[in-house]
Amino acid sequence: MAISPLRVYDNAQLCMVMKARRQAVVLELMNTEDIRSQEQLRARLKARGFDVTQATLSRDIRDLGLVKRSADGAYQQQGAEPSVPASAGVALQRALAEFATGVDCVEQLVVVRTGAGLATLAGDDTILVISRDPRHAKALARQLEEWSQFA
Repeated sequence: MAISPLRVYDNAQLCMVMKARRQAVVLELMNTEDIRSQEQLRARLKARGFDVTQATLSRDIRDLGLVKRSADGAYQQQGAEPSVPASAGVALQRALAEFATGVDCVEQLVVVRTGAGLATLAGDDTILVISRDPRHAKALARQLEEWSQFA
């Protein structure tokens, strides 16, 4: 039995609508929860009525441009800036003022020196920050020096 072209078109249209709805729910979940694995996302989608395969989920993640945050491993849209509470900046300023003994910049690397036992790199007194490029590294080093109050 042959399938009519109209029926194929209707099925393709239905698939596009379902994909758009499913991807909208994926984005909604990303904005309301910290989703750290495809299995966790798959379970949340299933609870919303979308029973998807891992392959479909992988395609959706790629199509939506989702990436994992380095801080906690949760998915977010590519280029989205994670929200950092103001208190985190204040805590960083206090920690630098109390513990930093120096800041150096070489190309895109920023090296923060601390007292012994306060860091984990190069003999337990060094924190290494790798910036996007030398210009951003210099700006970061200036900011860290200002916050540390030793400059």
